[in-house]
Amino acid sequence: MTKRKIISIDENKCNGCALCIPNCLEGAIQIIDHKARLVSDSFCDGLGACLGHCPQGAISMEEREAKEYSESRLRQWPVQLMLVPAHAPYLQDAELLIAADCVPFAYADFHEGLLKGKALLIGCPKLDDTGIYEEKLGQILKSNDIKSLTYAHMEVPCCFGLVGIIQSVIQKSGKKIPFKEIIISISGEKIK
Repeated sequence: MTKRKIISIDENKCNGCALCIPNCLEGAIQIIDHKARLVSDSFCDGLGACLGHCPQGAISMEEREAKEYSESRLRQWPVQLMLVPAHAPYLQDAELLIAADCVPFAYADFHEGLLKGKALLIGCPKLDDTGIYEEKLGQILKSNDIKSLTYAHMEVPCCFGLVGIIQSVIQKSGKKIPFKEIIISISGEKIK
């Protein structure tokens, strides 16, 4: 442990509004029992991006003994495509990674090799309604300047359905968004 700056949340002032959560790109804050809580000292980078977003003034900075900050490659929450708000601040100017939900389990280098520096959206074109995906992606592209879009999926047939949908949504947006497709084999190897 080391002495460093870290957020402090006054439980008596917090009303559980959750306005701090989208502004904590590290995912250090969660609503637990209707109150904002610091999930782990190691998740808080100590920069205080969440400070100005609490209408109750419940979040402040303090200097204290805390675990070292451990940078997570996952920069936001939620990640499920249907749950991500189209106007979420982490989508603006983002390099976007859409991953079929099996990819993080199959590809051992997912965090360093694919996720690093990107905003993540997860979905399953076989189990979910792809019409909802098409609509949500359209809203995301319309509302944000996306720097690039990568779709990582498994080599199995059910994953290929989103390729055409993503390309169509990019085309309909009228924006020039670079698109890259990454294919992972069922044995966890990067094919393309």
